[in-house]
Amino acid sequence: MKKFTYTIYLSIVLVCISASSCKKGFEDMNTNPNTSDHALPQALLAPAIASVVSANMSRSQRITNELMQVTVNMGDTDGKIFRYDILKSEADYLWNAWYLQLANFNDIYDGGVQTASPTYQGIALICQAWVFSMLTDTYGDIPYFNATKAKDGIFTPAFDKQQDIYTDLFAKLEQANKLLTSGTNVLASSDPLFKGVAANWRKFGNSLYLRLLLRVSAKDVTNTSAKIKQMVDTSPGTYPIMGSNDDSAILRWNGVAPYVSPFATWRAADWYTPSLGSFFVDNLNAWSDPRIGKWATLYQGEYAGVPSGYPVGQLLTGKSTLPTTLQTEALLGNVLNYSEVQFILAEAAAKGWISAKPAQTYYETGVTNAITLWGLTPPANYLTFQLVKWDDTQSLDNKMELIHKQKYYSLFFTDMESWFEYRRTGHPILPKGAGLKNNGVMPARLNYPVYIQSTNGANYTAAVAAQGPDEISTQVWWQKP
Repeated sequence: MKKFTYTIYLSIVLVCISASSCKKGFEDMNTNPNTSDHALPQALLAPAIASVVSANMSRSQRITNELMQVTVNMGDTDGKIFRYDILKSEADYLWNAWYLQLANFNDIYDGGVQTASPTYQGIALICQAWVFSMLTDTYGDIPYFNATKAKDGIFTPAFDKQQDIYTDLFAKLEQANKLLTSGTNVLASSDPLFKGVAANWRKFGNSLYLRLLLRVSAKDVTNTSAKIKQMVDTSPGTYPIMGSNDDSAILRWNGVAPYVSPFATWRAADWYTPSLGSFFVDNLNAWSDPRIGKWATLYQGEYAGVPSGYPVGQLLTGKSTLPTTLQTEALLGNVLNYSEVQFILAEAAAKGWISAKPAQTYYETGVTNAITLWGLTPPANYLTFQLVKWDDTQSLDNKMELIHKQKYYSLFFTDMESWFEYRRTGHPILPKGAGLKNNGVMPARLNYPVYIQSTNGANYTAAVAAQGPDEISTQVWWQKP
């Protein structure tokens, strides 16, 4: 019975998590008329957000950092991700972690309806859009519209097309923006991101909206450039976005339970086993960027990395590593920060979609605030350094490289975002080692969890037939030409 229950639990993508969803037939006899028969949104929000951010950080360290040459977990065994060698078992963790919390965000929305709180409803919709966007950008077509309906008896949901998912994500964010116009704050202790301030959630939701609009902007059917223009140029008052580092969505780990960084309990030796990659370190060195002192240890008196993607059998010596101080660093709980928003706007302006400010202004604001977020000061004349300064006469591709190289660092430890952006743009340009697998091409997705083939086989088969082989080389909808 235990094995059967566990299989069903996974097959419905971990959505039957509350006791109320599994006690049909017992409700009348177990209901206390003096208490709520459902979990209140203020009880669910903080642990759900903390769980998602914790999972994001875990796989940012393990997967994103390796693919994007932040770190190199040296060795010649199978499954070395820096060589684009990704074991199929890697797929399970994020799929399970994200779907589990989506059920909680559903309950938070329902609780907001039941308690007449449009703010909790808006917060729940933003969190749903955030988590579902990471799911579809990681795997492609996924269960969406019926993914969290185990309470309704849907245990084997169909996989929905990414284009349809994105259309509904945008609808969720539109609805959230309207719900949050009331400005009614909620319990501060229930909200680890913004202390219950509705206005900040509204800015976060619209900033997330910009991120996702840009993600699919290469697909003509989305007409996202017009929407970005409306939000930024035409109706900025209707769509407020982050205006400073103080508006950033960051779960700032303070070391007091439950807000303890997931890395805090790691052994130091496990933390600094991967070496830093040459690409990551060399740019910071070339820019004289003060963040290198926060993000790297010294090796023989200097900051130095090792080349990623080196061949099997080549012997390398590890050099600089991530310092152990990062294991408890509050800023690693980043979800979406102000500098990322500025880089989004810089790209949109460079492409001629918006004109509220020049692309250079957005770019320079992003560069500066990405550094000051870490409590540091940019070097004197930093924005005039040859490798940093904006040149309006450069080609769009060169501007994209400039923007995305800086954006890469603003996304430090931010779930899978730098990998998503690289897949979308090809920037920043990463060196290609001779030991890369997958024909030397950056993986385009993670495979679906293997257990889905047995627990939701018919829908899995249909998804693969529609999207393409269940391999890391199969592009998702927004990547395809």
